[in-house]
Amino acid sequence: MKIRVALCLFVLLVSACAPQVDTPSALLPSGVKGQALIGPMCPVIQEGIECPDQPYQTTITVLTLDGQEVMRFDTDAEGKFQVNLPPGDYILHPDLPAGRPIPSAADVPFTVLLNEFTNVIVTFDSGIR
Repeated sequence: MKIRVALCLFVLLVSACAPQVDTPSALLPSGVKGQALIGPMCPVIQEGIECPDQPYQTTITVLTLDGQEVMRFDTDAEGKFQVNLPPGDYILHPDLPAGRPIPSAADVPFTVLLNEFTNVIVTFDSGIR
């Protein structure tokens, strides 16, 4: 009985001293945040009349510089996003509708620094002119 109790205490002690494993994103105080916007939204842009780009809900893929997919995420209804990433160089790749040239958007390279969130704006071209 004493051996069994000692063994249980040993296992509990070793478990308590072992490093805690959590989800990677919960441990990372760094990453990328920003907003996806689409514009222009006015059929004719005129001097003196504002026509700001609008928030755009979409899907974006995070890639390494050599094209490996790291993750995919959806922006919210306001086009905003925030994802945790380890420090390094990445590309935000806007997922575009298959077979349609519009809207269009270019890849956005960015760098994540330790303990920082990099701000990025992803701009989609609506095709309105």
